[in-house]
Amino acid sequence: MADDNDLRRDLVRRIEGRRASVQAFLRDHRPRTRHRATATIVLSSLAALFTAGPAFGGEGFTQSVQDIFGFRDDSTVWRLLCLLAIIVSVGAAVLTNISKSQDDVARLSSAEAANAELEGLSSLLQFGHLTVDDGVKLYQQYTAKIPFVDDQPGGRGGYQAVPPHGPGAYVPPPQSTGPYSAGPYYVPPPAPGSYAPPPPAPGSYAPPPPAPGSYGAPPPGPGPYPPPPSHG
Repeated sequence: MADDNDLRRDLVRRIEGRRASVQAFLRDHRPRTRHRATATIVLSSLAALFTAGPAFGGEGFTQSVQDIFGFRDDSTVWRLLCLLAIIVSVGAAVLTNISKSQDDVARLSSAEAANAELEGLSSLLQFGHLTVDDGVKLYQQYTAKIPFVDDQPGGRGGYQAVPPHGPGAYVPPPQSTGPYSAGPYYVPPPAPGSYAPPPPAPGSYAPPPPAPGSYGAPPPGPGPYPPPPSHG
């Protein structure tokens, strides 16, 4: 029973790691595909606009453009409109072919479906009555649909995402560095203007600070020689 629980937890970790990789893929490719589709629509619309003006407006349209930009003859207007139409048409065609060659839409659909299936499989393993063997078979079926999603580095069986600290979660304080934080005993930093004693050498004995309320001998005043310690 203990081995089955360990295998179940390991499979759930693998599923969550694979889901993290899929979600990272979606975060990276969703905006890119959306921007590419928007640019293709804009360029196609501009190509239609540049060719529709002379087609529907005729000589009146070209004369208006000639007067606005100060061209000497209407042939310049025709050449400019044709050049702009060619540029935006080529740009739209390039973006369309890139999207088709990479198959962005189909990949996004497969990744979204696999993410939902892996989420359901994780819930069944945690709260349902699905056996580990059946879970492994379903996990292999779901991951076989997304071979284009690479595992993110950082964990076994996929990227182990670190959950962010939510409101009220404990966040450990940062570790302090410097000579006053090293060693087995913490020595507070000296007050401004006072002498800072050097930290103990590695391997030497560092005496503990006196307990609160205990008597400590005052330092010698300026000028007199401190008496030697007694041996009695």
